[in-house]
Amino acid sequence: MNQHPMIKKLQLGASLSLLGLIFLCLAWETFLAPLKPDGSLLMLKTLPLLLPLFGVLRGKRYTYQWACMFILLYFTEGVVRAWSDTGLSAQLAMVEIVLSVSFFFAPFSTHG
Repeated sequence: MNQHPMIKKLQLGASLSLLGLIFLCLAWETFLAPLKPDGSLLMLKTLPLLLPLFGVLRGKRYTYQWACMFILLYFTEGVVRAWSDTGLSAQLAMVEIVLSVSFFFAPFSTHG
């Protein structure tokens, strides 16, 4: 099945935003702005993001459907930490918000 170029771009956007969120969460909690100086076990929040990764990379519709609800947890964390944290951590939280919103809306555009 030949897909419209716009659908491919939106799928690429969803994939890149998910990968960006994975790398952001990992870097944030290990060395950029961890809760503790030596890193934080909060970096384990990255692991659940790996669950939808392969389905999203393959453009699986069902994966997009449940991952959209799943990604709202990261949006919520971003909003809370953007409001309560300061400095670099608050800025990283804003990036988390942008990436999670980007991921959330790309599948809706992709699958109508």
